[in-house]
Amino acid sequence: MSSTVHGAVAAGHPATAAAAAEVLRAGGNAFDAVVAAQWCACVAEPVLTSLGGGGFLLAQPAEGEARVFDFFAHTPRRKRPSAELDFAPIEADFGTAVQEFHIGWGAAATPGMVRGLFGIQRSLCRLPMRALLQPAIDLARRGVRVNALQAYIFDVVRPIYLRSAPAARLFGSRIQPGRLVDDGELLRLPPLAATLEALGHEGEALFYDGDIAAAIEAACRDGGGQLRRDDLAAYRLRERRPLRVEYRHARLLTNPPPASGGLLLGFGLRLLQRLTPAGFDLQAEAAVARLAQVMQATGEARVQSLARGRFDDQLLEPEQIETYRQRILGRARASRGTTHISVIDAAGNLAALTSSNGEGCGHLLGDTGIMLNNMLGEADLNPRGFQQWACDQRMTSMMAPSLLDTADGRRIALGSGGSNRIRTALLQVVCALVDSAAPLEAAIAQPRVHYENGLLHSERTFAAATAAALEDSFGKLKCWPEHNLFFGGVHAVAHGPAGFSGCGDPRRCGVAEIVGA
Repeated sequence: MSSTVHGAVAAGHPATAAAAAEVLRAGGNAFDAVVAAQWCACVAEPVLTSLGGGGFLLAQPAEGEARVFDFFAHTPRRKRPSAELDFAPIEADFGTAVQEFHIGWGAAATPGMVRGLFGIQRSLCRLPMRALLQPAIDLARRGVRVNALQAYIFDVVRPIYLRSAPAARLFGSRIQPGRLVDDGELLRLPPLAATLEALGHEGEALFYDGDIAAAIEAACRDGGGQLRRDDLAAYRLRERRPLRVEYRHARLLTNPPPASGGLLLGFGLRLLQRLTPAGFDLQAEAAVARLAQVMQATGEARVQSLARGRFDDQLLEPEQIETYRQRILGRARASRGTTHISVIDAAGNLAALTSSNGEGCGHLLGDTGIMLNNMLGEADLNPRGFQQWACDQRMTSMMAPSLLDTADGRRIALGSGGSNRIRTALLQVVCALVDSAAPLEAAIAQPRVHYENGLLHSERTFAAATAAALEDSFGKLKCWPEHNLFFGGVHAVAHGPAGFSGCGDPRRCGVAEIVGA
């Protein structure tokens, strides 16, 4: 490889990572690369992310302060009567579990993806937006070969995508009628290519004030949705200061409130540090019980924060951490579609971008190739119940794009997909990077656990006595035979004394590339 290294990228699909690498080689910085990669992700990972969804970028320029760009979904400015809504439950079969989601035009919140990427380009990028859109336009026209992960995800959401004839035609298998595209098939998205090309010429106004805005209003008005043109026109990209969390001798920057994922990750790290002041060995069997206790306490903290009606830094105050530490030590215990891109360049710019479309609302928007989100139909994002959301507010999210500076001199950009498993996946990877100074690959490959609702999931198997003790403490124990996408997908890049490194999580077919000349 050439001695010139432009940086490193990690993402959930080879085409997504290739777009970022192509832009770095063309002279773009990390922010150019992450924007181009996100446009491509909407083509290569269409169930997980979309122009009809939203997300967050944590950006650390080589010179200047880190910023979070919040372009997540926003609730409508008014509610339509429930009886008028296209809002219906479907069951998604994950093979190991069945989960209910609500879809339809009435499940769509105001999308922020397009406004967010254009705002990031104006603020941080070197290259024109047309250049950053071109890899995605080319990919949508020539087609992307569906891999095993994307085929599995399509199979899970089959009831959503087969609900309407236009979606069934665009994403349908050419080999197996009545099914969606499968592993190895070529997925071409000409309507989406045309939309991306139009955005390159007309800019974000096309989506928020022009023909696409008109199409969204008409579809929602006639089909039982809640979005209107003023929802789209009023949508704003928001910039925030990252949440800063000290853990051992490392510093973590992550997604601040109103998103909940970064705050809960910080809570878990601080609680773990109070419980294990001398350090934490993730490989020890006792570590599984301690991690589960921290995860259980984090879940309780989330519920109590929701009961207060707010997520804020108060959760990280020492007295709050101490309260939950005492709960762990003082009593016996009984008891969604997302993707991520990380980029670092040779100048020292870091970008961590996490995005989601939920599962999609089930309808294509005219001939745009766009399926809007179903964020108003996500139980995780509507803990008080459907249609109980407040109007004209940025929705909370579990997404937690993060940057980590370690004591051994590494600067790391990381994040994960996986809905409410995001915080637990990142907690374990950060612990491995900090407590064990593990390389990226080892930190991401280590077996994970996740505790929720009386069930402890683990990618490890245990001796009978240990398994019995865990079941006594936590209710039920489910041991997974191998790595599984249930446990998230952490894609990370780093630069340190040993140079650049990157790792895409094998649980979600992640890929990484050190970008040479």
